Amino acid sequence: MRRSTAEIVREYGPFSGVANVAGVTYDGQNVWLAAGDKLTAFDPASGKTVRSIDVAAHAGTAFDGQHLFQIAEDRIQKIDAKTGRVLGTIPAPGGGGDSGLAWAEGALWVGHNRERKIYQIDAETGAIHRTIASNRFVSGVTGIDGELWRGTWEGDESAVGRVDPRTGEVHETREMPPGIGVSGLESDGGDQFFCGGGRSGKVRTVRRPKRSSAR
Repeated sequence: MRRSTAEIVREYGPFSGVANVAGVTYDGQNVWLAAGDKLTAFDPASGKTVRSIDVAAHAGTAFDGQHLFQIAEDRIQKIDAKTGRVLGTIPAPGGGGDSGLAWAEGALWVGHNRERKIYQIDAETGAIHRTIASNRFVSGVTGIDGELWRGTWEGDESAVGRVDPRTGEVHETREMPPGIGVSGLESDGGDQFFCGGGRSGKVRTVRRPKRSSAR
């Protein structure tokens, strides 16, 4: 496994009215963050808040190109990104211990923090298709270019790592500086990740490692 220090490119926030960033996603234009009782969107170019939706938002957040998905206690809400209306809910696989959330390969991927697992589930029914063991507490998940990445956070140690989506084996890890946590993880579709910063109220961008031709 390759291990190195994460390169933090930029910090956003803290944001007005946001005491804790519990999840993040990116809709191709704005970054959305889960803030307990609302979803807040900001422009990553300017860092300015552009919109908010009043909805329970306790952990991971995802976007499938049309809908937002948001963990609220022991369920996952499907939200119309244009209107903010909740269209339906499915059970969260961790029963309330769920953390990160991502949309990739036509399914939702859900982190279960203290159980150290990542689930791949059906976005319509919540049925579990795959369970991947993790060697650390999972605090975020995202997919990009067929890769699966997870955020981890235990005590003062936090990291972003690439894992095998079949076995959970960790191929490379980027360690965050001491005291900086990852609560929610999302790719920008290119060479950076958006990382929630928990009770710091901040979101940070971290450089994604370049792909190796040997992979």
